[in-house]
Amino acid sequence: MLADVTLARAIGWSRPVPLFAAHLARKDIRAIADGAGNPSLSLHRAIIVACDGAIRDAADLVRRATKLQAIAPKLRAKGSDEALALFLSHDAVSPSGMLSPMIQGTSFAMTGRAARRLCDRLVELGVVRELTGRATFRLYGV
Repeated sequence: MLADVTLARAIGWSRPVPLFAAHLARKDIRAIADGAGNPSLSLHRAIIVACDGAIRDAADLVRRATKLQAIAPKLRAKGSDEALALFLSHDAVSPSGMLSPMIQGTSFAMTGRAARRLCDRLVELGVVRELTGRATFRLYGV
């Protein structure tokens, strides 16, 4: 956790993100707590695993965002450009979240049915994923 806090301070983040602590093996945490084992070696292993995962996730997000931007001209729905911008700027979007008349200072608004249809269309095109797996409340994200 100390490595996560140090990284957050070095980058200027307001909060630490559990990048390294989440990748420490339980046996390594116990060994560090008991004073046995080499804490720096365990941390270096965790850093390597965390960096590898972060790089893979970043590459996947870039690929998906590029695909989402490329699909924009094919969408004919009113407000689809604003909806795509919403997907690119948020981790998860609900169709009801697209109903707000003032999203990021624009006059963008669409009906609930149009928002759901747009999300379903984006899922069909493979540029957005449904994140919740629930029928009654759905969140979508890149």
